[in-house]
Amino acid sequence: MIARIWRTQIDPARAGEYRDFAHSRSLPMFRAQPGFAGVFFAARQDQRVVITLWHDLTSARALDHSQAYQATVAQIEATGFLQGQGTVEVLELEEVFLADPAS
Repeated sequence: MIARIWRTQIDPARAGEYRDFAHSRSLPMFRAQPGFAGVFFAARQDQRVVITLWHDLTSARALDHSQAYQATVAQIEATGFLQGQGTVEVLELEEVFLADPAS
């Protein structure tokens, strides 16, 4: 499994707009991508992190070339609520531990 981590900053006064965009545009776009396994949207003050999970490295790398992804990036950049330069990191998950369902 592969984790793709995108970090950015937003205008804190527009956090609700960012959240709405993530749910209405980003989430459906991710779900339509081949190899997509899941997503976490995380926040702390003006920082936002989107952690997407992929079945394989090829799928994670293909996201950057997806027309739907590129259109979504153009749309979010056009909103004006992102601040600064975003970063992307791709990591292989060597082990995954989930909570014991009995606990």
